[in-house]
Amino acid sequence: MSLLQSVVPTCFKETIIVPVPKKTKILCLNDYRPVALTSTIMKCFERLVKSFITSSIPDSLDPLQFAYRPNRSTEDAIALTLHTALSHLDQRDTYVRMLFIDYSSAFNTIVPSKLVTKLRDLGLNSALCDWILNFLTGRPQAVRMGSTTSSTLTLNTGAPQGCVLSPLLYSLFTHDCVATHSSNTIIKFADDTTVIGLITGDDETAYREELIVDFRRRQREEHAPLSINGTTVERVNSSFRFLGVHISEDLTWTHHADFITKSARQRLFFLRRLRRLNMDSRLLCRFYRCTIESILTGCITAWYSSCTALNRKALQRVVKAAQHITRTELPSMEDLYTQRCRKKATKIIKDPSHPSYKLFCLLPSGRRFCSIRARTTRLRDSFIPQAIRLLNCVHNTTTSQ
Repeated sequence: MSLLQSVVPTCFKETIIVPVPKKTKILCLNDYRPVALTSTIMKCFERLVKSFITSSIPDSLDPLQFAYRPNRSTEDAIALTLHTALSHLDQRDTYVRMLFIDYSSAFNTIVPSKLVTKLRDLGLNSALCDWILNFLTGRPQAVRMGSTTSSTLTLNTGAPQGCVLSPLLYSLFTHDCVATHSSNTIIKFADDTTVIGLITGDDETAYREELIVDFRRRQREEHAPLSINGTTVERVNSSFRFLGVHISEDLTWTHHADFITKSARQRLFFLRRLRRLNMDSRLLCRFYRCTIESILTGCITAWYSSCTALNRKALQRVVKAAQHITRTELPSMEDLYTQRCRKKATKIIKDPSHPSYKLFCLLPSGRRFCSIRARTTRLRDSFIPQAIRLLNCVHNTTTSQ
């Protein structure tokens, strides 16, 4: 009846906001994360609506949105971002400018009336669009801290943070945020948006950027700052944390490798403590994989092959230390990288809707993939070229056997 009448009962739209501290020491309101508690029945209802909307939207819609979609992850977004930049930098007299955007309270920026207009343009039936409009408007909301609850405020914009539909609705609301010029690429992971400007010579008319990558030996002059609405965008001095990975302005990985090595070493302390308590080796290995290996292998396909030999040795020393503590043979960093690189590449070539699918081109024989020509080691050691080499090596081994 709710769907037929395009009406959501007010009691199902009620939201209680519980502020959860992000930090140990709270200095301002932004140090809290607002967690929305919504009706359990409504969450179940939302899942049904979400499944229907997802099945009605073509897979080709907004291919560069990597969040909330199957076979997409931060690793895919990072790999495509790097490949786009490195492929351009492989040419002479080029540089790349990047603008990293993180919207504040992104779900609150949804304007229900504009969202519904876009949903109708995508072909969703009017009754469902009216239901979504009713669902997002007239929402009673209150804040609760401890035993104290604030007065109720009725909201007519945005979507609640705890709403099952919110991530999907946000991605549909921003699906038309695409580059208008062929030299620009906009890659999105939820509200984390990266604008990549590929600059040739000094023609910067089509770019928007923040982090500048310039490998030319003789840089003519310092790049002009970018201003948005009269405010200068902050320039990253050395590195920027992009989807959990530290990207340096020169696209080297020493800073990121040092960071995760330090984090992994800190967790070895807990592994040693558990060993002293005579914990079983199998449980120690599980603890290692969950708390240490997960750090070492985070987005490993995007950065490991471009690390220096010194970085790789430091990472491998962490694995050896864990082996000594657990007294169990553990896979090396090189083996983990190779295994995950092949797995990731295999998933991409089985998914024609994946943005990187077109980069894996079969040769006329249909048995090997076309290698990507690279003038620099930066591009040659990146994920896509390395994945193609690994896939071709597997084919060569199979053929010889």
